[in-house]
Amino acid sequence: MPLVGELLETRNRWEPYRLLDPSGEVVEAVTLYFRDLQAAGRAEATVRSYGMDLLRWFRFLWAIEVPWDHATRVEARDFCRWLLIAGKPIRSRNGDQGAAAPASSGKSYAESVRAHSETVLRRFYDLHRDAGSGPILNPFPLDRSRRGSRANAHHNPMEIFRNERTGLYRPRVPTRIPRSIPDEEFNEIFARLPSHRDRALVAFYVSTGARASELLSTSQGGVDPGRQLISVVRKGTRLVQELPASTDAFVWLRLYQVEMQELIPNGRRQPLWWTLRRPVRPLTYHAVHRMFERVNERASTSATLHALRHTAAYRMAEDPALPLTDVQFVLGHAQLTTTQIYLTPRQEDVIRRMLAHHAEQTRQAARRSEPQPAPGYRPETLDVLFGSQSR
Repeated sequence: MPLVGELLETRNRWEPYRLLDPSGEVVEAVTLYFRDLQAAGRAEATVRSYGMDLLRWFRFLWAIEVPWDHATRVEARDFCRWLLIAGKPIRSRNGDQGAAAPASSGKSYAESVRAHSETVLRRFYDLHRDAGSGPILNPFPLDRSRRGSRANAHHNPMEIFRNERTGLYRPRVPTRIPRSIPDEEFNEIFARLPSHRDRALVAFYVSTGARASELLSTSQGGVDPGRQLISVVRKGTRLVQELPASTDAFVWLRLYQVEMQELIPNGRRQPLWWTLRRPVRPLTYHAVHRMFERVNERASTSATLHALRHTAAYRMAEDPALPLTDVQFVLGHAQLTTTQIYLTPRQEDVIRRMLAHHAEQTRQAARRSEPQPAPGYRPETLDVLFGSQSR
């Protein structure tokens, strides 16, 4: 499928992103949807995520020459099949977007990506159906297979109610255990970090459990070393929250501040994190992500930047002196059930305990195979009489 069109970042707060068609014209239907998202209080990162799903759908429609407002369930079905079978395209290194269709990598899109895409497109068409600017029938319908049964017939009244309506073409997303970084691998990664700034970032990530974008929102006035607190802007609520961090994180932070003292502007509202290359600019998520990828290449590891948050969450949840509600507050989870996933044992811990179990079973079997004295004889008496080595 040709990689035509573009999701353009405008750096305009009123219209942060625009979807452009192959001729460079703005797709007004998507602009209307972006405005609706912004009015609902969605973050710019959310608008970008939704925009990438819409760009993928519009590229499919442009390839088959079907207008977006003439799409039916057939096109929606084939698009979902394409995500499952065709696989991700192999992009050129120079980023050119020509008319030729790129080769497929053979790796299908993950279930979470396909599920997110289905939800975004269904809501996109719901908006235009209600506004009268789109098709009357949503190409991405809900699953009506249980229409004849009573709604929420099997819902447990003691549990939190969740809207379980799902799309007809929405795949089932398996429940995944969060992947944390083992201590040995983390130590190897930390030893390969090239600068005080990167060491401070990783130390804060693994001690606060903050998301990557949240930590980058910290201003210079949001650091309180005396109380060991750092303030971040939460991703969902956009509220400022203080998070406790380790003493090591503040030590690396101070070394970074001394190193960059004459290079970055001072001010309580100025960003805390800056690029090391000159001219210095506020550090972005993509720059931190690329930095962590380079460190992984040097350490021959495969950890992700978000795995640092999972590592911090597991370490907090394993502390018996730390209530799970405190972990929920620090991680910024809306529901305690989300925090409870970190009570699931990690794979490496399960393997270690199971290997110890098998070794203990082998030792017990070896002891059972040793000859035992006849009933009525005490083992210590036989040791005196025959010697312990004779047995």
